[in-house]
Amino acid sequence: MGWPVEPAARRAIDLMLNIPGTSDEQRTWYEFMKPLFLDRDSRDVFEMPAQYMFKDIPKIEDVPQGDYVAWTVAQLDRHGIARAMVGLDGSPTPNLEAVRRYPDRFFGSYQANPNRGMDEVRTIARLHRELGIKAVTAFPSGLCPQVPLDDKKWFPIYAKCVELDLPVCCCVGVPGPRLPMAPQKVELIDEVCWFFPELKFVMRHGAEPWTDLAVKLMLKYPNLSYSTSAFAPRHYPRAIVDFANTRGADQVLYAGYFPMGLSLDRIFRELPEVPFRDHVWPKFLHANATRIFKLES
Repeated sequence: MGWPVEPAARRAIDLMLNIPGTSDEQRTWYEFMKPLFLDRDSRDVFEMPAQYMFKDIPKIEDVPQGDYVAWTVAQLDRHGIARAMVGLDGSPTPNLEAVRRYPDRFFGSYQANPNRGMDEVRTIARLHRELGIKAVTAFPSGLCPQVPLDDKKWFPIYAKCVELDLPVCCCVGVPGPRLPMAPQKVELIDEVCWFFPELKFVMRHGAEPWTDLAVKLMLKYPNLSYSTSAFAPRHYPRAIVDFANTRGADQVLYAGYFPMGLSLDRIFRELPEVPFRDHVWPKFLHANATRIFKLES
Protein backbone atom coordinates (compact mmCIF):
# COMPACT_ATOMS: atom_id res chain seq x y z
CA MET A 1 0.00 0.00 0.00
CA GLY A 2 2.62 2.56 1.05
CA TRP A 3 1.73 6.13 2.02
CA PRO A 4 -1.86 6.87 0.87
CA VAL A 5 -1.53 10.00 -1.27
CA GLU A 6 -5.27 10.71 -1.40
CA PRO A 7 -6.53 12.03 1.96
CA ALA A 8 -9.74 9.97 1.81
CA ALA A 9 -7.68 6.78 1.58
CA ARG A 10 -5.75 7.44 4.81
CA ARG A 11 -8.61 6.97 7.29
CA ALA A 12 -6.20 8.13 9.98
CA ILE A 13 -7.16 7.98 13.63
CA ASP A 14 -5.52 10.77 15.61
CA LEU A 15 -4.99 9.73 19.22
CA MET A 16 -4.16 13.20 20.54
CA LEU A 17 -6.09 16.26 19.44
CA ASN A 18 -8.02 19.13 21.01
CA ILE A 19 -10.67 21.42 19.61
CA PRO A 20 -8.84 24.78 19.45
CA GLY A 21 -10.09 28.07 20.81
CA THR A 22 -8.82 31.57 21.38
CA SER A 23 -5.30 32.04 22.73
CA ASP A 24 -6.70 32.88 26.16
CA GLU A 25 -8.86 29.76 26.17
CA GLN A 26 -5.94 27.55 25.16
CA ARG A 27 -3.76 28.90 27.97
CA THR A 28 -6.29 27.57 30.48
CA TRP A 29 -5.45 24.02 29.33
CA TYR A 30 -2.26 24.15 31.38
CA GLU A 31 -3.50 25.69 34.64
CA PHE A 32 -3.36 22.33 36.43
CA MET A 33 0.45 22.30 36.10
CA LYS A 34 1.12 25.84 37.30
CA PRO A 35 1.77 24.95 40.97
CA LEU A 36 4.74 22.87 39.78
CA PHE A 37 6.41 25.57 37.68
CA LEU A 38 9.37 27.19 39.42
CA ASP A 39 11.00 29.03 36.52
CA ARG A 40 9.79 32.43 35.32
CA ASP A 41 9.38 31.45 31.65
CA SER A 42 7.01 28.60 32.46
CA ARG A 43 5.00 30.68 34.91
CA ASP A 44 4.77 34.02 33.10
CA VAL A 45 6.11 33.92 29.54
CA PHE A 46 5.32 30.68 27.71
CA GLU A 47 1.91 30.31 26.06
CA MET A 48 2.31 26.53 26.42
CA PRO A 49 4.65 24.85 28.94
CA ALA A 50 6.95 23.21 26.39
CA GLN A 51 7.10 26.22 24.09
CA TYR A 52 10.90 26.19 24.01
CA MET A 53 10.70 22.84 22.14
CA PHE A 54 8.28 23.80 19.38
CA LYS A 55 8.58 26.18 16.45
CA ASP A 56 5.48 27.69 14.89
CA ILE A 57 2.90 26.66 17.46
CA PRO A 58 -0.40 26.82 15.56
CA LYS A 59 -2.26 30.13 15.63
CA ILE A 60 -5.96 29.63 15.04
CA GLU A 61 -7.55 32.63 13.31
CA ASP A 62 -10.49 33.47 11.06
CA VAL A 63 -12.76 30.65 12.21
CA PRO A 64 -16.17 31.25 10.55
CA GLN A 65 -18.81 32.25 13.13
CA GLY A 66 -16.39 31.14 15.82
CA ASP A 67 -17.47 27.53 15.24
CA TYR A 68 -14.22 25.81 16.19
CA VAL A 69 -15.80 22.37 16.08
CA ALA A 70 -17.00 22.59 12.47
CA TRP A 71 -13.72 24.26 11.50
CA THR A 72 -11.77 21.36 13.03
CA VAL A 73 -13.87 18.80 11.16
CA ALA A 74 -12.94 20.57 7.93
CA GLN A 75 -9.25 20.29 8.85
CA LEU A 76 -9.66 16.58 9.54
CA ASP A 77 -11.28 16.10 6.13
CA ARG A 78 -8.48 18.02 4.41
CA HIS A 79 -5.82 15.75 5.87
CA GLY A 80 -7.60 12.41 5.75
CA ILE A 81 -8.25 12.02 9.49
CA ALA A 82 -11.33 9.88 9.96
CA ARG A 83 -11.55 10.11 13.74
CA ALA A 84 -9.81 11.87 16.61
CA MET A 85 -9.59 11.30 20.35
CA VAL A 86 -10.27 14.35 22.54
CA GLY A 87 -10.13 14.79 26.29
CA LEU A 88 -13.36 14.93 28.28
CA ASP A 89 -14.11 15.46 31.94
CA GLY A 90 -17.88 15.78 31.74
CA SER A 91 -17.91 19.59 31.78
CA PRO A 92 -19.33 21.57 28.81
CA THR A 93 -16.14 22.04 26.80
CA PRO A 94 -15.65 22.34 23.01
CA ASN A 95 -14.33 18.76 23.09
CA LEU A 96 -17.61 17.52 24.56
CA GLU A 97 -19.54 19.54 21.99
CA ALA A 98 -17.48 17.87 19.24
CA VAL A 99 -18.25 14.37 20.54
CA ARG A 100 -21.95 15.16 20.74
CA ARG A 101 -22.24 16.89 17.36
CA TYR A 102 -19.98 14.50 15.44
CA PRO A 103 -19.99 11.14 17.25
CA ASP A 104 -18.69 9.44 14.11
CA ARG A 105 -15.62 11.71 14.05
CA PHE A 106 -14.66 12.23 17.70
CA PHE A 107 -14.38 9.94 20.72
CA GLY A 108 -13.42 10.76 24.27
CA SER A 109 -10.71 10.00 26.79
CA TYR A 110 -10.37 11.09 30.41
CA GLN A 111 -7.18 12.34 32.08
CA ALA A 112 -7.06 10.63 35.47
CA ASN A 113 -5.67 11.94 38.74
CA PRO A 114 -4.95 9.08 41.16
CA ASN A 115 -4.57 11.54 44.04
CA ARG A 116 -8.38 11.51 44.20
CA GLY A 117 -8.49 7.85 45.25
CA MET A 118 -11.67 5.86 44.72
CA ASP A 119 -13.60 8.96 43.63
CA GLU A 120 -11.49 8.89 40.47
CA VAL A 121 -12.31 5.24 39.86
CA ARG A 122 -16.01 6.10 40.13
CA THR A 123 -15.53 9.04 37.76
CA ILE A 124 -13.97 6.77 35.15
CA ALA A 125 -16.87 4.33 35.43
CA ARG A 126 -19.41 7.17 35.13
CA LEU A 127 -17.76 8.77 32.08
CA HIS A 128 -17.51 5.37 30.43
CA ARG A 129 -21.20 4.77 31.07
CA GLU A 130 -22.48 8.26 30.19
CA LEU A 131 -20.07 9.47 27.51
CA GLY A 132 -18.59 6.26 26.18
CA ILE A 133 -14.96 7.23 26.78
CA LYS A 134 -12.57 4.94 24.96
CA ALA A 135 -9.41 5.50 27.04
CA VAL A 136 -7.95 6.87 30.23
CA THR A 137 -4.92 9.15 29.88
CA ALA A 138 -2.16 9.84 32.38
CA PHE A 139 0.46 12.56 32.87
CA PRO A 140 2.43 11.38 35.93
CA SER A 141 4.88 14.30 35.95
CA GLY A 142 2.11 16.87 35.51
CA LEU A 143 0.12 15.84 38.58
CA CYS A 144 0.29 17.92 41.74
CA PRO A 145 1.58 16.11 43.69
CA GLN A 146 3.32 13.95 41.12
CA VAL A 147 2.55 10.22 41.07
CA PRO A 148 5.05 7.80 39.45
CA LEU A 149 3.32 5.58 36.92
CA ASP A 150 4.07 2.44 38.96
CA ASP A 151 2.85 3.95 42.25
CA LYS A 152 0.16 2.05 44.18
CA LYS A 153 -2.19 5.03 43.75
CA TRP A 154 -2.53 4.12 40.08
CA PHE A 155 -3.40 0.48 40.70
CA PRO A 156 -7.17 0.92 41.31
CA ILE A 157 -7.34 2.92 38.09
CA TYR A 158 -5.42 0.28 36.17
CA ALA A 159 -7.69 -2.42 37.58
CA LYS A 160 -10.82 -0.49 36.54
CA CYS A 161 -9.36 -0.03 33.05
CA VAL A 162 -8.82 -3.78 32.78
CA GLU A 163 -12.40 -4.36 33.92
CA LEU A 164 -13.80 -1.87 31.36
CA ASP A 165 -11.26 -2.84 28.65
CA LEU A 166 -10.03 0.75 28.39
CA PRO A 167 -6.47 1.47 27.22
CA VAL A 168 -4.31 3.68 29.42
CA CYS A 169 -2.41 6.29 27.37
CA CYS A 170 0.46 7.50 29.54
CA CYS A 171 3.14 10.14 29.01
CA VAL A 172 6.56 8.54 29.42
CA GLY A 173 10.11 9.80 29.18
CA VAL A 174 11.47 13.26 29.96
CA PRO A 175 8.49 15.66 30.02
CA GLY A 176 8.56 18.71 27.76
CA PRO A 177 7.37 21.09 30.50
CA ARG A 178 10.04 21.93 33.07
CA LEU A 179 8.90 19.33 35.57
CA PRO A 180 10.79 16.49 37.29
CA MET A 181 11.03 13.44 35.04
CA ALA A 182 11.27 10.69 37.68
CA PRO A 183 7.55 9.73 37.62
CA GLN A 184 7.79 8.94 33.88
CA LYS A 185 10.93 6.83 33.64
CA VAL A 186 10.29 4.11 31.08
CA GLU A 187 11.63 1.40 33.38
CA LEU A 188 8.60 1.92 35.63
CA ILE A 189 6.33 0.46 32.95
CA ASP A 190 7.84 -2.99 33.53
CA GLU A 191 6.09 -3.69 36.84
CA VAL A 192 2.78 -2.28 35.61
CA CYS A 193 2.72 -4.56 32.56
CA TRP A 194 3.90 -7.51 34.65
CA PHE A 195 1.21 -7.09 37.31
CA PHE A 196 -1.57 -6.18 34.85
CA PRO A 197 -0.97 -8.44 31.84
CA GLU A 198 -4.44 -7.66 30.45
CA LEU A 199 -3.96 -3.88 30.64
CA LYS A 200 -3.60 -2.15 27.27
CA PHE A 201 -0.87 0.44 27.97
CA VAL A 202 -0.04 2.99 25.26
CA MET A 203 3.07 5.15 25.65
CA ARG A 204 2.76 8.84 24.80
CA HIS A 205 5.23 11.63 24.15
CA GLY A 206 8.30 9.82 22.96
CA ALA A 207 9.82 7.77 25.82
CA GLU A 208 13.07 9.65 25.23
CA PRO A 209 15.87 9.16 26.01
CA TRP A 210 14.85 5.55 26.71
CA THR A 211 13.40 4.54 23.35
CA ASP A 212 15.60 1.44 23.11
CA LEU A 213 14.20 0.33 26.48
CA ALA A 214 10.66 1.11 25.25
CA VAL A 215 11.24 -1.23 22.30
CA LYS A 216 12.64 -3.94 24.57
CA LEU A 217 9.56 -3.70 26.79
CA MET A 218 7.20 -3.88 23.79
CA LEU A 219 8.94 -7.07 22.71
CA LYS A 220 8.38 -8.40 26.23
CA TYR A 221 4.75 -7.30 26.68
CA PRO A 222 2.29 -7.70 23.77
CA ASN A 223 -0.26 -5.28 25.30
CA LEU A 224 2.28 -2.43 25.42
CA SER A 225 2.16 0.03 22.51
CA TYR A 226 3.71 3.34 21.43
CA SER A 227 1.95 6.41 20.01
CA THR A 228 3.73 9.23 18.22
CA SER A 229 2.08 12.13 20.08
CA ALA A 230 3.93 15.45 20.32
CA PHE A 231 6.59 14.45 17.78
CA ALA A 232 6.84 15.94 14.32
CA PRO A 233 7.24 13.00 11.92
CA ARG A 234 10.77 14.03 10.94
CA HIS A 235 11.73 13.47 14.58
CA TYR A 236 10.15 10.05 15.13
CA PRO A 237 12.81 8.05 17.01
CA ARG A 238 14.73 5.74 14.72
CA ALA A 239 14.36 2.84 17.16
CA ILE A 240 10.56 3.14 16.93
CA VAL A 241 10.53 3.27 13.12
CA ASP A 242 12.82 0.21 12.96
CA PHE A 243 10.62 -1.64 15.45
CA ALA A 244 7.46 -0.89 13.44
CA ASN A 245 9.17 -2.14 10.29
CA THR A 246 10.18 -5.44 11.87
CA ARG A 247 8.39 -7.07 14.79
CA GLY A 248 6.34 -4.11 15.99
CA ALA A 249 3.93 -3.28 13.17
CA ASP A 250 0.98 -3.99 15.49
CA GLN A 251 2.29 -1.83 18.36
CA VAL A 252 3.01 1.62 16.89
CA LEU A 253 0.12 4.07 16.46
CA TYR A 254 -0.33 7.54 14.98
CA ALA A 255 -1.03 10.44 17.34
CA GLY A 256 -0.57 14.12 16.58
CA TYR A 257 -0.39 17.20 18.80
CA PHE A 258 -2.82 19.69 17.30
CA PRO A 259 -3.23 22.49 18.24
CA MET A 260 -1.04 22.23 21.34
CA GLY A 261 2.30 22.26 19.54
CA LEU A 262 2.06 21.00 15.95
CA SER A 263 -0.09 21.94 12.98
CA LEU A 264 -1.81 19.26 10.93
CA ASP A 265 -0.24 20.85 7.86
CA ARG A 266 3.24 20.16 9.19
CA ILE A 267 2.43 16.65 10.39
CA PHE A 268 0.94 15.54 7.08
CA ARG A 269 3.62 17.30 5.06
CA GLU A 270 6.31 15.30 6.87
CA LEU A 271 4.55 11.95 7.29
CA PRO A 272 5.23 10.66 3.73
CA GLU A 273 8.97 10.95 4.44
CA VAL A 274 8.84 8.52 7.38
CA PRO A 275 10.52 5.32 6.13
CA PHE A 276 7.77 2.89 7.15
CA ARG A 277 7.45 -0.21 5.01
CA ASP A 278 4.31 -0.49 2.92
CA HIS A 279 2.55 -2.96 5.21
CA VAL A 280 3.07 -0.70 8.26
CA TRP A 281 1.11 2.34 7.02
CA PRO A 282 -2.48 1.06 7.36
CA LYS A 283 -1.72 -0.39 10.79
CA PHE A 284 0.01 2.77 11.95
CA LEU A 285 -2.63 5.15 10.62
CA HIS A 286 -5.80 3.36 11.69
CA ALA A 287 -5.90 -0.44 12.06
CA ASN A 288 -3.99 -0.64 15.35
CA ALA A 289 -6.08 2.12 16.94
CA THR A 290 -9.31 0.52 15.71
CA ARG A 291 -8.35 -2.73 17.44
CA ILE A 292 -6.83 -1.39 20.66
CA PHE A 293 -9.50 1.27 21.30
CA LYS A 294 -12.38 -0.90 20.08
CA LEU A 295 -13.52 1.52 17.39
CA GLU A 296 -15.94 0.67 14.63
CA SER A 297 -13.98 -0.03 11.45
